[in-house]
Amino acid sequence: MALVITGDEEIDLHQPEGALNQYYRAFNSHDIKLMERNWESGTEACMYHPLGGIRRGWEEIREIYEQIFSGPAGMMVEYQDFTLQRFNNTFLTVGLERGLLRTQAATLEFRIRTSRLYSWRAGEWRQIHYHGSIEEPELLARYLTLVLTGMVPDGI
Repeated sequence: MALVITGDEEIDLHQPEGALNQYYRAFNSHDIKLMERNWESGTEACMYHPLGGIRRGWEEIREIYEQIFSGPAGMMVEYQDFTLQRFNNTFLTVGLERGLLRTQAATLEFRIRTSRLYSWRAGEWRQIHYHGSIEEPELLARYLTLVLTGMVPDGI
């Protein structure tokens, strides 16, 4: 297994790593259609993200990605230091996302503790759960402000 996934790797959707590669390719290229293919399309999917709280179902999850993709900040993320456990028709991965956020006002390196759960559906791995958290309050405040406004937060 690769120690780092950037989305530039080969995508084999029969393998768990291929689903992760697809996710990071979709994210880093801001490809909402590819992102939709990565997620379970029904109401079963759920996401807990620092930007949007808890979202259930692809339609609510899509809103978070559209906000990130169309926002004032450019963002690149890679997945590293992760474990992957496979159980029959599901797999769980837990690791660290490291990213770079750039606006006209600032550049921010960030870290998000991440877990993802995928299920085998219709011959492909589909993401059904994501949880991400930024543990450092100042980093979280800078991240949120830069992603949403493109501006540097006051006092931080």
